[in-house]
Amino acid sequence: MPALDILCLGEPLAELNETEVGRFTLGCGGDVSNVAIAAARLGARSGVLGAIGDDAFGEALTALWDAEGVDRTHMSRDRDAPTGLYFVTHGPDGHRFSYRRAGSAASLVGPDRIPAEAIAATRVLHASGISQAISTTAADGVFAALAKARDAGVLVSYDTNLRLKLWPLARARATIREALTLTDVALPGLDDAALLFGVEDPDAICDAILALGPKVVALTLGAHGCLVATPERRERIAAHPVRAVDATGAGDAFDGAFLTSYLNGRDPFAAARRANVSAALSTRGYGAIPPLPRRAELDAEITRETALGLTAD
Repeated sequence: MPALDILCLGEPLAELNETEVGRFTLGCGGDVSNVAIAAARLGARSGVLGAIGDDAFGEALTALWDAEGVDRTHMSRDRDAPTGLYFVTHGPDGHRFSYRRAGSAASLVGPDRIPAEAIAATRVLHASGISQAISTTAADGVFAALAKARDAGVLVSYDTNLRLKLWPLARARATIREALTLTDVALPGLDDAALLFGVEDPDAICDAILALGPKVVALTLGAHGCLVATPERRERIAAHPVRAVDATGAGDAFDGAFLTSYLNGRDPFAAARRANVSAALSTRGYGAIPPLPRRAELDAEITRETALGLTAD
């Protein structure tokens, strides 16, 4: 049996969140790290792959992964490059994010630092558009990892996670579309996919992605739930009703829950119903990580929903 269920490749980040004017609280983020934690809280054996700096921010991330039961065997410490960092400030228009990630340890992880044995020892390799957007070196590293996963018969999961502050749309389109040709499970968001494929209709987006080769597409639609498509079937799944206070990390909660459920033998439609609930629960608190649900909480919420006749697991 593989050592891990899900291995997440990409950019861990330290977070400095302004809690009052001039005062910041240290936290942790990064989309693939969030996915690894979301999956671990739901019972998956998850791990992270990449690099962090040999600094205080790297120590904070290491402590978080240890506390959450996320394997960090393949997360290296770089003495010559820092951990990526972002600041969160708050104003009348909501959150504002400012990033300091140029030259980060994660951005230097190229093909020569992708261990084939680590990829062969997991059931799913997960990466994202952000994993590739932070540098051309990192983009090449992700492509090398996807190819090694294919060679080892390991499933590939990919979240498009488009961030146009990191790279121009034309480059993002070319890179992400190429990555999707090496992907088994595609996890795009509607806004990202509309820009990447030049169409806004969810069914047309799923058609375009399936044509590139993925066998499963779970297209998140925000407050409207998600659309799950395979070559044989597709289904719209309604969002789970919740009083949301902060949607930060909801997509990562969806990804972690979807992959965990999918690996546990559920079909992609059942996995998406479970992932919708997980994403909704993650919006009831502030920040990307603290409100991520644990398995007992998610199971209890799905049981409650089923009893009310709102959904079926």
